[in-house]
This record gives sequence, C-alpha cells and structure tokens, in this order.
Amino acid sequence: MSEFPSPSENGSQPDVSGLKSTSPFLEWVKNYRLPLLMLFHLGVFLFVFWASLVVRFESWFPHHTPQHFWLGMPLVASIQLAVFYFMKNFHGWWRYVTFADLVSTAQCAVIATLVIFAVDYLAISDFQISRGCILINCAFTILVLSVLRSLLRFWDERIPSRSLREKRRPALMLGSSSDVAKLAHLVNSRPALSCRVIGLVSQEKVRETRFSDISVVGHLGELSALCKKHEVRTVYVPAGSLEAKAMRDLIDKTREDNVQIHVVPELNRLLEGGTRIPVREVSVDDLLRRPPVKLDQEAIQDMVAGKTVLVTGAGGSIGSELCRQLMAFGPDRLVMLGRGENRLYQINRELCRDFEGSTEILPVLASITDRRRVAEIMATHRPVVVFHAAAHKHVPLTENNVGEAVVNNVLGTKVIADLADEYGVQKMVMVSTDKAVNPTSLMGCTKQMAERYCLALGSKSKTKYVVTRFGNVLGSAGSVVPLFKEQISRGGPITITDPRMTRFFMTIPEAAQLVVQAGSMGEGGEIFVLEMGEPVLIEDLARDMIRLGGLPANSIDIVYTGIRPGEKLYEELYYGDEQSLPTSHEKILTAYHREFPYESTKSSVENLIGLAYKEESAIRAYLNQLVPEFGAIDSNGDVLQDVVRPRRRPSGSTQGV
Repeated sequence: MSEFPSPSENGSQPDVSGLKSTSPFLEWVKNYRLPLLMLFHLGVFLFVFWASLVVRFESWFPHHTPQHFWLGMPLVASIQLAVFYFMKNFHGWWRYVTFADLVSTAQCAVIATLVIFAVDYLAISDFQISRGCILINCAFTILVLSVLRSLLRFWDERIPSRSLREKRRPALMLGSSSDVAKLAHLVNSRPALSCRVIGLVSQEKVRETRFSDISVVGHLGELSALCKKHEVRTVYVPAGSLEAKAMRDLIDKTREDNVQIHVVPELNRLLEGGTRIPVREVSVDDLLRRPPVKLDQEAIQDMVAGKTVLVTGAGGSIGSELCRQLMAFGPDRLVMLGRGENRLYQINRELCRDFEGSTEILPVLASITDRRRVAEIMATHRPVVVFHAAAHKHVPLTENNVGEAVVNNVLGTKVIADLADEYGVQKMVMVSTDKAVNPTSLMGCTKQMAERYCLALGSKSKTKYVVTRFGNVLGSAGSVVPLFKEQISRGGPITITDPRMTRFFMTIPEAAQLVVQAGSMGEGGEIFVLEMGEPVLIEDLARDMIRLGGLPANSIDIVYTGIRPGEKLYEELYYGDEQSLPTSHEKILTAYHREFPYESTKSSVENLIGLAYKEESAIRAYLNQLVPEFGAIDSNGDVLQDVVRPRRRPSGSTQGV
C-alpha cells in the first residue's frame, strides 16, 4: 500500500525521523532549522525593504534621505520577523506548500505592515518612514516570499532528479470533474509516488476540459488507445466512481494491455479521513458481480433508536458488522453477547472509540447454550430487539464435530428464541444461510432446524420471529477469499474442490444491512433473502484474485481436490414449496414458507438435542428422518433426482422463484 505524506497544519511539523542525513553538515542544518530560517527571512526582509526604497525614490541608494534606510531598515525588518515568528509562519515545510500557506504569508505581511504603520505613527522621533515605501515593502514581501516558498515544491514536482524522473511513470485518472482534477494534482504533488497523472479520462464523451496543467485527454472507450499513446501502465480510479460490473470490464480491458488499476479515495473521503491517504489495489469487494445493495434505512430508525438491542455472536464477522451498523441509528443500549473474549474485546474497543455518545455499549461474555446465563442477561437488560448471529458455520468442521454443531446451532437458537418469548422481546431476527435449503451438510441441517423452531414458535408467541438467508460473505472469517489470498501469497496452488462449483456472494456490510433491514420490515413468520444476482463460479473468483494481485493469469496453479463431505456444487435460496414474493425493497425478497406446527417441531428439536452427544450415526439417522434431502447427494455432489429440488429462478426475474 502506498501513502501520501500530508502537509503540516497549524504550524506542526511532519515526522522527520525517517530522513537520513548524508553528512554532519546536513545533520547540523536539520538541528538548527528554525534559527537558520529566521536568519534567512531577516535577510529577505532587509533586501525587500531596500528594494522598496529603490522603487519609491528611483535611486539605487537614497543618498538624500539616508535615515529612511539606516533607521527604517532595522525597525521594519524586526517587526516583520517578530510577526512571522509569533504567527508560526516559519514552521511549515516548503516542499509541501499550498495555497493556504501562501494566504498565511500574505496575512503575516499585512499584519506586520499595520504594526509598522502604528509604530511609525506613534514614534516620538520626528523621523517617519515613507508610507508609500511601507506599502511597496508589503507587496514585495508577499511576492518574494511566495516565489521563494514555491520554488522548492516546483523543483520537487517539475524538475526532479534524473533517477526520480525515470521512476515516475505516466498515469491516467478516471473522471472529468473538478474534484477528480484536485485529486490528480494531489497525486502529482507527492514526488515519492511512482506515477504522475498526465491526464484525465472521462466516463462519457465530453468536450476537452483543462484543469491547470491537467486536461481531459479522452473518454473511457478510448482507454486502450490512450494508454498506448501516452505509454501509460497505471490508471487511478477514484473509489465509488464505477459500479462492480464496470470495474470488472475495465480490468478485463486493461489486462491485455498490461495496465494496472489502482483505487484511490474520493476527494471528500480523503478530506475527512485524516493525515494519510492510501492508494490500494482493487479488492474483491470492488468486483462483486452486481451493484452493491443499498438498503432503505428509514424504518430501521424507528426500530432501533432509543431502544435496547441485543446481538449474539457479536465478535464474529457478521455480528461485529451488525453492531457497527446498529450504532449509526442511536440505540439507547447495545448488548454484545459473545463467547470469544478477544474478539468481543476488539469490537467493544472499536465502538467505544468510534461512537462516543449517548449509547451504552455493554460487552457480555456468555454461551448461547447456557440458558441460566442468557436468562440473567435478558432479565437485566430487557432487550426490545434481538439479532441472533451466533452459530458454527464451517462445513468441514461441523461434519467432524456433529454433537457440537447440534448443541450450538440448534440448542443455542432454541435458548435465545425461548427466552425472547419469555421476556417479551418485540422482535427476534435469526441469521441463517442458503445452506439450509436442501441441505447436504450437517451445518445446513442444523440451521434448517433452527429456522423451523423460530418460525414455529412465532406462530404462538407475541414476539415476531424473522429469518434472513444469504450466501457466502466476501472476506468473512473462514471464507474462501482469505484462504485464496493466503494461497496466492505463498505462490500457490489455489485449491478448489470442483471446477463446476458456484456460490452466491455478498459483502459483509450488505449481509449486516440485510439482517437489520429484515428486522425493520418483518411482521413475523417471514424468511427474507437478498437478491444477489447470478451465482459465481469459484474458479472465476480465484482467477480474479490472481489478477488483482498483479500476477499473470497463469502464474498460480489451480488444483481441484474433490468435493468434501457435506458440500454441494451450488446453493439455493428457496425450497420449491416456499412462495417467494417481492417486498417494499426492490432487492429484498421474502419466502412465505410451509407451516411448521409448534408442538411437533418442538418435539423434533428436543429429541435432536437429546441425541447431541450420542453416536454420530444416531444423529445423522434422525436428521435424515427430519430432513429427507440431507445426505442425498451422488458422487459428483449433485442432489439425487428423487429428492424434491427447489425451483430455479428464471433468468432476469426479480420475483424470486
């Protein structure tokens, strides 16, 4: 990651601890920088005053009025030196000079001039300095210091050394607005960067526009030709300027020309984000194969603001993001329940740092399977809304730890759901997964049974129980993306179980927003699903990540290891008998499910929990009775044809199944 250094503000100096001195003289200069600068400025002030006298009296030396020089010079120079010092005008670094610094120089010169006028007017002596000379001196001071202070930056940016000039390769930046132009100038003001922006590329055809020394050189459709014409190997893209599909198309186009894409923050984010500005490679989140979903958050405000909210699994990827999202709506109290001490500590520290305000943040260590402890938490804090994100989610681990999966995913959900009913929680939102549909893994089975129990309990409870389903979450702990990154960093190979395997993908913020949005929309008994577009081939995702790492497409081997126990080639979001309907949000669908009678569902769940620490074969056999499709896969990972399959969504439909 590259970073831009930041100019000093309010007289503060940047860290120079990393600068290397090449000689004792340079070390001495660095140690006595401020006195030397003051001495230099004193010389400038003396010279400027002499020049103002020359202009005023049209003589190289005012022989007929020597008192103007010998008496006025020390007075004027000392006042200017004092004013510039006390206004900390010496303390900045000239190589980072900005327009604001030049304005500050002008302010100091004007204030010094007013002081000189006042002292000259109040002087007891009959001697007075020519007022015209004082005004000329002010103008010359601003002009000379502005030029001198700009020279070093001009030298760094325009006349670099030969070695530096060879390193700074030409680059283009996407966009044609004034903000993009300012961002390009900021890139060019940092000589340590390897690239220099020579032109802007508009997304659409526009007339030629020039911003100082940077102009719009063409439009996006001409990018390949522009890169060849200007010998460009880097294109900067301001964050958020392209949607995911457009970003993918851009990378596909530039890959053939050996051009790299770098993402830089948009100008507003840059101005708000502190003193250092990151330039990063394109991330997988940038290549989500659909536009990121932006959810309507107005209803969430009524559900969360001023109320007590409980989040289980608060230290996990989804749970911690849920806490971040909820804090934006100002709950009165946020109770974060988690079993992992370190992760709970980290999210608590982050929220206390970033959200100082009226919200009370309470991290609570507890296991969701401990009914007595959870009941104590419910009784103490009386949450109005519960978001249940705690679960064991890794398919291979749950296949090898069957009893723990049943206890955590089924018993834990039953404990939270029962206590939500007992303590009068208004709404409980359960986080589920697409693996619960036609499950072929033990994890998927346990999540389906947890879904059933919540929905069945909701049929007799005043508490509104809502379920959310979504696919794989990009970048979450244990997901395929961190695994691929690690494998690429080691030089490969990337391991994929089957070249035909597909998955639905969403980002962590999208997943958390779906859960929160479902809570605000749900009236009880619904299963909400985010419209995630078409499923993505895992192999395509792996090849994208190789490219994003700046590596040739064939530089990392991809090895196929075979489908693991419990894995399917593809995931589904609905059962065939679940009626999928649109909601008030165009990107969220709801599935009105088959009925689950409470008594029979409760009995099945309790029997399953009773088998949790029995023989694994007994648990699997009972799950096969409850969920007939469980384990019904052939050697290729396909669900057997005699098992009811979910209906596939018609291409282009937004109505679900």
